[in-house]
Amino acid sequence: MTNNKIKILFILPSLAAGGAERILSFVAQEIDKTLFDTTLLVTGYEKDTVYTLKDLNVVYLNKPRVLKSIFSITNYLKQHKPNIVVTSIVHLNTMAALISVRFPKIKFVAREANVLSTLSRYNPYTKSIFPKFLVKTAYKLVDTIICQSKDMQDDMITNYGVLKSKTVLINNPITKYHPLKKVNRIDDNSLKLITVARLSKEKGHDRLLRALSNISFKFSYTIIGDGIEKSTILNLVKQYQLEDHVRFIKYTDNVSDYLSDSDLFLQGSYVEGFPNVLLESCIVGTPILAFNAPGGLNEIIEHGENGFIAHGIEEFIDYLNNLYSDFIFKPESVSQVVKDRFDKMVIIEKYENLFKALME
Repeated sequence: MTNNKIKILFILPSLAAGGAERILSFVAQEIDKTLFDTTLLVTGYEKDTVYTLKDLNVVYLNKPRVLKSIFSITNYLKQHKPNIVVTSIVHLNTMAALISVRFPKIKFVAREANVLSTLSRYNPYTKSIFPKFLVKTAYKLVDTIICQSKDMQDDMITNYGVLKSKTVLINNPITKYHPLKKVNRIDDNSLKLITVARLSKEKGHDRLLRALSNISFKFSYTIIGDGIEKSTILNLVKQYQLEDHVRFIKYTDNVSDYLSDSDLFLQGSYVEGFPNVLLESCIVGTPILAFNAPGGLNEIIEHGENGFIAHGIEEFIDYLNNLYSDFIFKPESVSQVVKDRFDKMVIIEKYENLFKALME
């Protein structure tokens, strides 16, 4: 150790826009520097970076793919000899786990980012490139698996044969506090709705649009995101004759402004890891209406306080109609629910306690 500090190497595929990238780099930046000597190793290109980090040593390998970085990572570990290596996202976790057999003195921690057994039903790439047997084998090799939600922890134990004692449940932290909006509802004669999500099958834009096609009151719906399902989603908008209601925004640095200017966040995902954007929405005071799905919704949404979880499309439509008639949410209450549970000091302390326990 350097000056008796615990030497931790965080590894990420990139610092491009993405929940896993933002959260793990935030943790690397925020943990106590008097106790930990931290470095962030990025396998991808420096030119792709969108997150600004302070007081953190960042090293770029500038490789086009994670697999191309295997020898560079191995050499880095040989040279710098960290006490703990922390990775995130299944492909990098799997590779790091296989590398770990060469470094028995280093503790390897994998932060899982999804409920993998459910994600594989909607994302064939995950299933084909990382078959279940390979993930099961890899996760037996690491020392600890960080799960972002109880659903994720249960998935690891039940479907991937991971011992419960090897898992630790640490939710994602609130990374930034945006101003609380001043009004409960923008216009009593309509609802301003919003979804912020990658345009991919597992995000469930199809069932959100289907629900909205059954709404008779006045509304507007903003979708922020881009992805491989964009043309399919555009076709659904036309099919359901929602062109006058829906607008698309590919990317923005001002997501919080759009969240503040909305009455209700719609969550359609069939599976999540731990949806950070729901925390962002609640922080500004915008409540959530979500379809029930694995991935931490029950840990974020408190019924009637900061949102509702619908168990089917009819219930989802009923909630929409009821909220149009009687919008019960108050920004202060919506925000306080997540502040109490996911403040960064609460979550960072859990990471620090884990790292200290690994070195005992």
